[in-house]
Amino acid sequence: MASAEHGPTASEYIVHHLQHFATDKQKFIVDFSIINIDTMFYSILSGLIVIFFLRKAAATATSGVPGRFQGFVEMLVEMVENQSKSIVHGNREFIAPLALTVFCWIIVMNTFDLLPVDLLPRIWEVVGPATGVVADPHEAYMRVVPTADLNGALGMSMGVLCLMLYYSVKIKGAGGFVHELFCAPFGSNPLLWIPNFMLNLIEFAAKTVSLGMRLFGNMYAGELVFMLIALLGSAAALSMGGAFAFLGHIIAGSIWAIFHILIVLLQGFIFMMLTLIYIGQAHQAH
Repeated sequence: MASAEHGPTASEYIVHHLQHFATDKQKFIVDFSIINIDTMFYSILSGLIVIFFLRKAAATATSGVPGRFQGFVEMLVEMVENQSKSIVHGNREFIAPLALTVFCWIIVMNTFDLLPVDLLPRIWEVVGPATGVVADPHEAYMRVVPTADLNGALGMSMGVLCLMLYYSVKIKGAGGFVHELFCAPFGSNPLLWIPNFMLNLIEFAAKTVSLGMRLFGNMYAGELVFMLIALLGSAAALSMGGAFAFLGHIIAGSIWAIFHILIVLLQGFIFMMLTLIYIGQAHQAH
């Protein structure tokens, strides 16, 4: 991260924290030729956390007076079920649980952003070289927010795209879906087939890209703000002899963390709602 003689500059600090622990050096913002191991690890870990708590809620559920945990989970399930019922008209045996999973999964992934920005990366700088996974502590990169990785966010939105295409074919049939691609929204005149097809392709692409970019942009910005707060604390330590560094970190970090909780929850809700809307549109004909 920096040489032994000098501490890192602000730009070096941020660049280091924005590097992924990956199978190779990333050359582009979106690079599908490599695997960001940290994104995959924390995504899977978040999924396991969601499975654990939902399974625990199902195992301890009672028909009597529910406890606080069961009451919270029931309220969450009811909220998601009501949203899916109002948007998707048809069989929701898979769609409602999918929406609940997406909502909880994204919230848990986003919540990693509330951890101290240097906590897990510093631990990895010790554990990585000690286990032989990385040779140099300065090359021990670690990013802990999967949704702040554009590869991860776009990967999730591409999964939603696959569901849109699947339900379009399932509900309308292969012939009906192809007919809609070429004949909607302008009509079935052969001269309009290509404009219709191109417009539908643009619509699918815009939905996919905007869904992933919205989640990524908000979480990436939040991650950068936490880094800037850490740098401001370091600057205060240098200018004031360290007397107010800890206090400054606590105050500034706490204020942004409280505000960021709203972003964490809101982004999970928006992604879930748009997933339901896009799948609901696949159930409808133009």
